Amino acid sequence: MEQFYQALALAGVLLYWLAVAAVTLRIVFKRRVVGVSLAWLMIIYIIPIGGVIAYLLFGELNLGKKRAERAREMFQPFGVWFRSLNDCPGHQPQAMSTRARPISELCENRLGIPALSGNTLSLQNSPKQILRSLVEDIHQAQETIQLEFYIWHPGGLADEVATALIMAAKRGVSVRLLLDSAGSMRFFRSYWPKLMRQAGIEVVEALAVSPFRMFLRRLDLRQHRKIIVIDNRIAYTGSMNLVDPEYFKTDAGVGQWIDVMVRVTGPAVAVLNGIQAWDWEVETGQRFLPPLPQCTPNLAKSDSDMIQVIPSGPGMPDEIIHQALLLSIYQARRSIVITTPYFIPSEHLHHALISASQRGISVHIVIPDKNDSIMVEWASRSFFTELLSAGVHIHRFHGGLLHTKSVVIDDSHCLIGTVNLDMRSLRLNFEVTLTIDNPAFTHQLGQLQQDYIQDSSYMKLREWEKRPVIQKLLEQFFYMFSPLL
Repeated sequence: MEQFYQALALAGVLLYWLAVAAVTLRIVFKRRVVGVSLAWLMIIYIIPIGGVIAYLLFGELNLGKKRAERAREMFQPFGVWFRSLNDCPGHQPQAMSTRARPISELCENRLGIPALSGNTLSLQNSPKQILRSLVEDIHQAQETIQLEFYIWHPGGLADEVATALIMAAKRGVSVRLLLDSAGSMRFFRSYWPKLMRQAGIEVVEALAVSPFRMFLRRLDLRQHRKIIVIDNRIAYTGSMNLVDPEYFKTDAGVGQWIDVMVRVTGPAVAVLNGIQAWDWEVETGQRFLPPLPQCTPNLAKSDSDMIQVIPSGPGMPDEIIHQALLLSIYQARRSIVITTPYFIPSEHLHHALISASQRGISVHIVIPDKNDSIMVEWASRSFFTELLSAGVHIHRFHGGLLHTKSVVIDDSHCLIGTVNLDMRSLRLNFEVTLTIDNPAFTHQLGQLQQDYIQDSSYMKLREWEKRPVIQKLLEQFFYMFSPLL
């Protein structure tokens, strides 16, 4: 019997090391970013058994067999639809500035989505303003309303939006709602889904979280886009989830969340609608390709904007938003101002910001003073010394959890959307961002960024270097996992 147990133990050890070897080979042959590969190798060798299981659950971009098959079948019809936008009168490549052209060419070549002019934009930076504007537009809807969010949290003005949607559905408007399963867990446990479905609203739980699916699909892959489209005429996108900050995470100790949304009219609305139609079909198999925009450009208007809509995530070209961001940074000539709640830059982005500062460009990064993620906070700190040493200005915002994701280049070109400056947003989740080539709108966003800076404390290198050794050790420890955060 003793020999049997010895043989069993030996077989167990052999199987374990075979599993480790198999996962190691898979990581090596995947040829991903070196930092990501090294982080996973460290995890599987340091954490016995658990490291292998963690890799099987979270190590690869696995959308699930059914969704992946749908996505492959959708490439051709959606590709035709997006290429048809080149025939829209709003497609005016000859009118693009030298800043917009490289990003537009990148997106046309990799995504097939052109930049379009003839849009009007409204920057909304107050939760009450955003939610009340949305309720008003919902009340005016005649035909369709499509919404998708990472988080819908019941309470306050969010309930007014829900009520407005129910009223719209009852008067015959087609309403479709796509919400991430993990982010909107509180919503799906509330009474709102039942009330909405009774009113005729289609409510779909995206990327459902279930222990039965853990080995079939990567569970931490999330639908992080925030898009609203009304009658294919009005769209909203930006950083804000469908929440009232007065009722959302009030016990987190970080203050109210600070967000912006952009209200868009014009041909870019149809592009956002097309991205939303993609997400809906990936999840449900139902196709609702929107009509192409009927646009007449008026480039003489001061509020006419060239907008490039950039989606990213599984099924989209790898790191497309990451590339657009790097292009914008390397084009900068005077200034770069970034606001982000989670700052764990890629190696390329980290060096781009340092290089920009070292060539004399004024680089400012605005982050929350208090963060709702401890791991992200410590990993983020590990980048500060090099950035401060290079002359980058880092500001810690005190007015709440600054959740606005924005980049302003030379006060003339900007990026705004759902993308955090971390690996999860840049390489994993479903995201969307707008690159906007319009000095007037960019100046307005830049003024808002300056307001954030006025409510922030400025980090000084000498003071930062005096922090305790234990903090430095924690920063370096979490830095090792930064490619996975």
